[in-house]
Amino acid sequence: MNRSLFISVDGPKGTGKTTLLEAVTKVLRADSRKVIRLCEKKSDPCRGQTMALVNTLVRNPSRDLELGVCERLADSRTWISQHVVAKQPPGSIILIDRWYPSDAAFRRIIPFADILKLNIERNVQVPDLHVGVVTAPDISWRRAAARTRGLSSTVMHTLEEHVACTQAFERAVAEHGWVLCRNEGTVEDATMQVVSEIHKVLRYLGA
Repeated sequence: MNRSLFISVDGPKGTGKTTLLEAVTKVLRADSRKVIRLCEKKSDPCRGQTMALVNTLVRNPSRDLELGVCERLADSRTWISQHVVAKQPPGSIILIDRWYPSDAAFRRIIPFADILKLNIERNVQVPDLHVGVVTAPDISWRRAAARTRGLSSTVMHTLEEHVACTQAFERAVAEHGWVLCRNEGTVEDATMQVVSEIHKVLRYLGA
């Protein structure tokens, strides 16, 4: 493969994305694949200013503020696309947790289709594989609440909000043809599903 493979893993809080990414990384590396884990929080040079705007949005929700947050996030993804993703070595598999703004993080008012269009217009790199990780909302809510850091959410505070977020996310996965991974069984099962999807893309690219 003469280029890197870019894979985004997204989903509501508590669905096990981080644990799944760690397990997928381990399996791929055991298969002698070069895997690079990226964190958008650490890669975004304007994260501080964006989060300040997010906090303003939480206190004063409005369409204009939400659009401003999503525009800043799109600009940060453009920067990461050009200065981080593009500079990874050929043949590597790049994994990142969350790429587009989601209901679980920053977006409530603006339709996801509009946000996706905004990102494409700003030359944000489209993942070669986008995996949506979900569980039944009551399961992921309990998982998130049981973590040492708690829900760790700026905008998600009730189970009802989490249910709505999960439903909206599953609709987006279906509408945009992403891979849906239901992470309600063992992490091994979910890992093998994601690894299998990665191998399909690799075969398609002749790698």
